[in-house]
Amino acid sequence: MKKLISVFLALASLVTLLLLCSCGETAKNYTAEIVVRDYGTITVYLDGETAPITVNNFVKLANEGFYDGLTFHRIMAGFMIQGGDPNGNGSGGSAEKIKGEFADNGVKNTISHKRGVISMARSGENPWYGITAEMAYNSASSQFFIVHEDSVFLDGQYAAFGWVTSGMDVVDAICADAKPTDNNGTIPAANQPVIESVRVTEAK
Repeated sequence: MKKLISVFLALASLVTLLLLCSCGETAKNYTAEIVVRDYGTITVYLDGETAPITVNNFVKLANEGFYDGLTFHRIMAGFMIQGGDPNGNGSGGSAEKIKGEFADNGVKNTISHKRGVISMARSGENPWYGITAEMAYNSASSQFFIVHEDSVFLDGQYAAFGWVTSGMDVVDAICADAKPTDNNGTIPAANQPVIESVRVTEAK
């Protein structure tokens, strides 16, 4: 009987170990270089220890070349620049939606939306269209934004996952040149700054 109990406990421990290994997100940090045509390079530190799901998703898309040739379609000086939408109008994304890593969604995230922080865009809650809070919180896929000026009111509601280490002059220039057609920062397709490439390397 004791032998059977020992075998059972050993098997239970093995199953638990396998589950832990297969379900967790690997916490790695990365550096991303976002090259914007006619403007220059924005270098971003991606904090995989704070937001592993978000970082791994961004790295996967970047490595697949998903972002190459896309644009910054929404620009609001004093707030942020938003890009990564294959439709170029805020309606598109990648094939996979990810869990929102922020406090309102039950995930601790200590990165505040200060100047230079990169964060994920997502859908807003809309009961009229059947979009619940849970659906909205977990709707991010490929669209991201870089904060132009401190916007800490976003803390706890959006998944910040890194910050600019160099190239804020590029963000400043993009904001200075932008001529949105409405109060939501909409930029006509012909005038949207083009993301030539996003290249990622593991941080040392």
